[in-house]
Amino acid sequence: MNIYRHEFLTRIRSVAIWSVSIAALIFVFTSISTGFTEKAELLNQMMANFPPQLLQAFGMTEMDFSSILGYFGLIFLFCQICLGIQAANYGFGLVSIEESEFTADFLLAKPVNRSFILTAKLLSAFTSLTITNAVVWASTFFFLSVYDTGTGYDVNTLVILLASITVFQLVFLGLGVFISLLVKRVRSVTPFSMALVFGTYTFNAFSGMLGEKSLDLLTPFKHFDPNFIVKNSNWDWPLVAISIGFIVVTIPASYWLYNRRNIPSAV
Repeated sequence: MNIYRHEFLTRIRSVAIWSVSIAALIFVFTSISTGFTEKAELLNQMMANFPPQLLQAFGMTEMDFSSILGYFGLIFLFCQICLGIQAANYGFGLVSIEESEFTADFLLAKPVNRSFILTAKLLSAFTSLTITNAVVWASTFFFLSVYDTGTGYDVNTLVILLASITVFQLVFLGLGVFISLLVKRVRSVTPFSMALVFGTYTFNAFSGMLGEKSLDLLTPFKHFDPNFIVKNSNWDWPLVAISIGFIVVTIPASYWLYNRRNIPSAV
């Protein structure tokens, strides 16, 4: 548990920054939602004049600005990008930080096996992500209730939308750990995490623009499309199953790679 506590405490400042930043993002966007909902018909007409490919690229197809929940579907896409970068950062840094700082040999000298170490690290990262997740839930319900203009929203749909965060985070956490163990060394986690998140988001954009459904299989942004969830009050389960498959494959594979990895020594 010392490993778990140490990992969590070293990450607590990052958790606070990410949580406050995403909460601020939700506040800023919901605070201007009144102008959108009051002019919903005008906005819908304006959106109808945009090329469908452009709207699909930015996840703005079939959006209903007349309700605050429909408007929140757009906000949630930006939240997903932030949540994905945070989870990928933690995934890429989970093992690589000791290797880049040449402190891994000190950690591995402890009387515990590598599987125990990786488990403690993963649990710590998941706890950190869960705290951010909780802040997103609390800030979403609070700000939507404050800035709701009386149109109301379906709470069950909002719960289904927010419940997708946990699986979404785990996908990028698992991919981050797995990829970091495939490469020789990760000197900086930021370029890797940004490339992973915006790369998968690009797949989502091109999938809509080109109508190439095969790209849907590769991006969690499509698996948890906010517009689909808001419209159908459900997940797109065939695509969600692929995200769950990513988790089921990458986490055990990370254990296998970590147990066989040649860890660089400080000597």
